[in-house]
Amino acid sequence: MTGRKTVRAAWPLLAVVAATVLSGCGIRATEVPTDFGPAPSRAACQVAGGEVAEPEAAEFTAPVALMCGGRLVDVDRVLPLRERHAGDPVRMARALLEELGRTPVDNEERAGFTTDVRKGLTVTGPGEGDPQGALRLGTLPENLSVFALAQIVCTFSGSPAAASDGSVVLGGPDSAPLRRYSCTDEVRTRPGTAPTPAQTVAP
Repeated sequence: MTGRKTVRAAWPLLAVVAATVLSGCGIRATEVPTDFGPAPSRAACQVAGGEVAEPEAAEFTAPVALMCGGRLVDVDRVLPLRERHAGDPVRMARALLEELGRTPVDNEERAGFTTDVRKGLTVTGPGEGDPQGALRLGTLPENLSVFALAQIVCTFSGSPAAASDGSVVLGGPDSAPLRRYSCTDEVRTRPGTAPTPAQTVAP
């Protein structure tokens, strides 16, 4: 009986020693099993400094919103300087949309970046009767995935294609209704569950 009591009394001390050893080896002790459910994301969501493209004399960088770790993260893309000097919001929107539809390059992919915007999606300026600054996509915004729409709105919101308050007026082709979209913190952090705020624009 005395031997059993001694073994039982030693268990707390052994647990403390084990935790100390694990901590010293750089392994975090846990009180719950870790083999249930998906592993937490290991995406860095940041392109390594030495792998970031540097613009040349006739180029500049512009941020585009890509998906990473379940949220939107801005990544700098290199564009021709003529796009900025042209002073045309539609031209800039077209260049940014093209970048969104491009498959992330190797260093972006390694960092965990993806895009939900399909290649070939088009954008034009306001149609007849549209307010100034309106943009019309080649498909209805509501037909895009929630991620793609959030990417487009949050990318355009930081560009000349947006209104002074950062909102973006988008519609589909022809005379489809226009809506004013906003890129909020909730949309950036939870694009899959937080709907992109939109208000119908009167014709």
